[in-house]
Amino acid sequence: MAEITASLVKELRERTGAGMMECKKALTETNGDIDAAAEALRKSGAAKADKKADRVAAEGRVGVAQNGGKAVLVEINSETDFVANDVNFKSFVDAVAAAALASGAADVEALKAAKLASGETVEEARATAVQKLGENIQIRRLVKLDTANNVGTYVHTNGKIGVLVELAGGSEELARGLAMHVAAMNPPHNKAADVPAEFVAKEKEIELAKMSEKDKAKPAEILEKIISGKINKIISEVTLYGQSYVLDGDKTVEAVVKAAGADVVGFQRLVVGEGIEKVQEDYLAEVAKAMQV
Repeated sequence: MAEITASLVKELRERTGAGMMECKKALTETNGDIDAAAEALRKSGAAKADKKADRVAAEGRVGVAQNGGKAVLVEINSETDFVANDVNFKSFVDAVAAAALASGAADVEALKAAKLASGETVEEARATAVQKLGENIQIRRLVKLDTANNVGTYVHTNGKIGVLVELAGGSEELARGLAMHVAAMNPPHNKAADVPAEFVAKEKEIELAKMSEKDKAKPAEILEKIISGKINKIISEVTLYGQSYVLDGDKTVEAVVKAAGADVVGFQRLVVGEGIEKVQEDYLAEVAKAMQV
């Protein structure tokens, strides 16, 4: 039996992220073969990850990586905000975003097979993170840009919101400012032309229903002007171009962009956990149930 030294346990722990006792056990079972022990721990981690995979993971972070006109956002979920703020989780998110950019992965499945700087695949590193952090961790979404235009990226300080903006003309600085605006104001559409006709028709119907009988009795051309004014205001609220620019409230985004001789081609916005039904924990009920056992 080979001697299992503290330095050997330390090396395995650094390679795999597993606990000290798990590393010692793996080395003992493999007679000190660190490569075999690492493989055994990875398999163990994958098994643990599979067991946790059906637990709801609606917290997490958005990671970003950029190189000129190439940029990616990745959403990686955890079960709790506590883990989402763990330094190891943050490092994992950053590493995955860098791998997404370097590999050019088109979707999450392709990203899972991409290699990290450490040599592990993203999926292998995810399984290790599950083992180390003790929660279900999932790589949920990937969005990317690859363009000759200016690209602005922004991830909010809490890591919960990430934005990519593609800007023809202008500057990277303006593109980043617009990304900050999209993060803050969440415009559903880019320009007025992008607003669905069904939405406009429905809003006209609603505005007409809200009007008094006296206003409805006004001449058709007057009534149309009143309704059009209300609809234009609504459209300005739901479009990037129509909103007041967060970095200069006296101007609309459209005015700022046009003054720079630019045009917003489009934008993408990720919010951690959007669309995931979160589990509402009733801790009092859990405690009461446990006391009855």
